[in-house]
Amino acid sequence: MNIEIIKTTTPKAKPDSSNLGFGKIFSDHMFIMDYTKGEGWKNARIVPFGRFEIHPASTVLHYGSEIFEGLKAYRRADGEVQLFRPIENIRRMNNSAERLCLPQIDEEMALEILETFVSCEKDWTPSAPGTSLYLRPFMFGNDESLGVHAVHNATFMIIASPVGSYYKEGINPVKIMIEAEDVRAVRGGTGYAKCGGNYAASNRAGERAEQKGYSQVLWLDGVERKYIEEVGAMNVMFKINGEIVTPALTGSILPGITRKSCIEVLKSEGYKVSERLLSIDELEEAMANGTLEEAWGCGTAAVVSPIGELSYKGKVFTVNNGEIGQITQHLYDTLTGIQWGKIEDSFGWTYPVK
Repeated sequence: MNIEIIKTTTPKAKPDSSNLGFGKIFSDHMFIMDYTKGEGWKNARIVPFGRFEIHPASTVLHYGSEIFEGLKAYRRADGEVQLFRPIENIRRMNNSAERLCLPQIDEEMALEILETFVSCEKDWTPSAPGTSLYLRPFMFGNDESLGVHAVHNATFMIIASPVGSYYKEGINPVKIMIEAEDVRAVRGGTGYAKCGGNYAASNRAGERAEQKGYSQVLWLDGVERKYIEEVGAMNVMFKINGEIVTPALTGSILPGITRKSCIEVLKSEGYKVSERLLSIDELEEAMANGTLEEAWGCGTAAVVSPIGELSYKGKVFTVNNGEIGQITQHLYDTLTGIQWGKIEDSFGWTYPVK
């Protein structure tokens, strides 16, 4: 496809890799492409990063017609840059688009766009240990009229942000509160889609947990308030009596790419991995009798986040003596090793950017 590239005339100085944070600094350019029903996608362009105008009646502002993705570009030791399973992000974004009645993007075209944009911003991919270039593709409806209906006009964009290591002081287990009031999503809703509304709806419980000294909440399902779903904005996994258990994808849980990668790594090494319904009663029993051996969240930003403490209805349970577990550490080392090209990619997950 033809992608017009307009380079900035005022490139920014690259930031200090030791103080990047997450999503606070942005690269020199952004990708934009427009959609009109009956015409399809058009006007693909890479332009200088900056503000842009939007109509006050734009669909996204009133009805939340928006989806997004998150993935990273990694600088290998040889200086080259690579992506990690980008086709999975593209496919998930198309699934999200279908759910919110937004237009889909051909997989090959989306991959070409992503590669072209990352190639343009290659110099923004940091090389310091633990750093990467975070990529945020997103799409929103922008019909310039009020009224609830399927989107006729849309915009697809990609922005990039150099980010530091998620763990500034090493991987420390976090404290999690099991949420018994609010729910994140319900089956039949948008739980499996990566859309802004899901995250906005989670903020209240997250704030309550933070006020009580917890890092995030562990969500229960929205129908029976009985089954474990996600932890914060990540998928969650447990090692219970030797079995790795993660909630089944019932339609209200985001199909995480890191989750999928963890499962594939563990199965390839002979671990028993079960994707099934896990009730809070079963988890509470495992916490009480000591058969809950490890617990961790998994997602693009953190890769894995060990859980050292769980609180439920006033009861506090310590997991693995509040220390990172063997499998949790192994998954972190394996996935980050593949992502940064430190160990062999026997799965064929990495995608070099030319």
